[in-house]
Amino acid sequence: MTGTRKAVVALFLLPALVLLGALVVYPIGYSVVRSFYDQQGDGFAGFDNYRALFTDDGIRTALKNNVIWVVFAPTVATALGLVFAVLTERVRWGTAFKLVVFMPMTISMLAAGIIFRLVYDQDPDKGVANAVWVGVHDTFAPSSAFPKAHPGRRSPLVADKGGFITRDPVHAGQSVTLPLVGVAPDVMPDGAGKAVQAATDPGRVTGTAWQDFTRGKGVGTLGRVDPSELGYSGMRIEAVKDGEVVDSTKAGADGTFTLSGKADGARLRLPASNFAEPYNGVDWLGPSLVTPAVIGSYVWMWAGFAMVLIAAGLAGVPRELLEAARVDGANEWQVFRRVTVPLLAPVLAVVAVTLMINVLKVFDLVFIIAPGSSQDDANVLALELYRKGFSEGRPGVASAIAVFLLLLVIPVMAFNVRRLRREVRR
Repeated sequence: MTGTRKAVVALFLLPALVLLGALVVYPIGYSVVRSFYDQQGDGFAGFDNYRALFTDDGIRTALKNNVIWVVFAPTVATALGLVFAVLTERVRWGTAFKLVVFMPMTISMLAAGIIFRLVYDQDPDKGVANAVWVGVHDTFAPSSAFPKAHPGRRSPLVADKGGFITRDPVHAGQSVTLPLVGVAPDVMPDGAGKAVQAATDPGRVTGTAWQDFTRGKGVGTLGRVDPSELGYSGMRIEAVKDGEVVDSTKAGADGTFTLSGKADGARLRLPASNFAEPYNGVDWLGPSLVTPAVIGSYVWMWAGFAMVLIAAGLAGVPRELLEAARVDGANEWQVFRRVTVPLLAPVLAVVAVTLMINVLKVFDLVFIIAPGSSQDDANVLALELYRKGFSEGRPGVASAIAVFLLLLVIPVMAFNVRRLRREVRR
């Protein structure tokens, strides 16, 4: 069109073609060739390496997880980006909000992986996710103050369904002693007071539940309430007859308790709720939740990318169409669902397809966030390629995985390019 000679055009294109050939064409060609050779690289293996893609357990798990990634990660990120883009149009501080949401895009995958490895830490004192989860859980279901308590020697208590129960029935007018050990004095509840031997009461069953331990060797008498020992304040005691609870109460600050005459002839039980372990949150990086957890970190990073592209598309939507829909009586939800989303469909498709291509190659987040104990469960194809090629020394299988990934990406890229060209023609 400009009259430039073909030789000059080729000369200008030559540096780019050399780089393209060295950095793209040659590695792809070499990977294809290497995928047909054995582990040493000097023996032709045929399609054995490709057969391993469907017989190796690690690769099959990775393929399954990649399907989960492709289905959920782009969908959630695009949906959040759409919601953010639409809502921020209606608030004055929308620009500031977009800046905050887009900010994770400036962080490398490696740094984001380290951040979320800490966020998902099992210890609520370290992991933000479990700190919030434990706080909410403990608001409605507080844990026991005596999780380690258990009967000592010469105790009248025996194990029963996670709790403890007296060996023999008790009777009215009897003062029962329920000695326990296992709770350090410095972690006893703040309300715990000095233990007191309960006085007898005709027609009632009384007793004391206390920490039968006195600091110092040879100090105190085992099985007897000593002045320096603490009562189990708040300990629940039940009277059980024929498997049914006939009466129950809670110990006072000094460990003493009183049951009505219904407890005569019953056995006293300390139910399992007295010994519930503290709730330590959710094992986010365990085998069952590690993949959703890593996808969550990906969405945190890429929702801002989706929001910016969708917001740019939203700026080009004719406002007259939105106003016409409102004049015709459509509410905001109807305008969004029947006008805004259809008009944004090309942009949404481009965003979703771009993210699909991106998640097919995801590696950094899975490698950093998933601990060694559950990395097999979080495995994806890019990570399996790395493990087969460098950890297990099977470059032929690794090359086959690389070629397989290329074959998966090509149709998605072709769809994206064709859609972009169609938009340009319009």
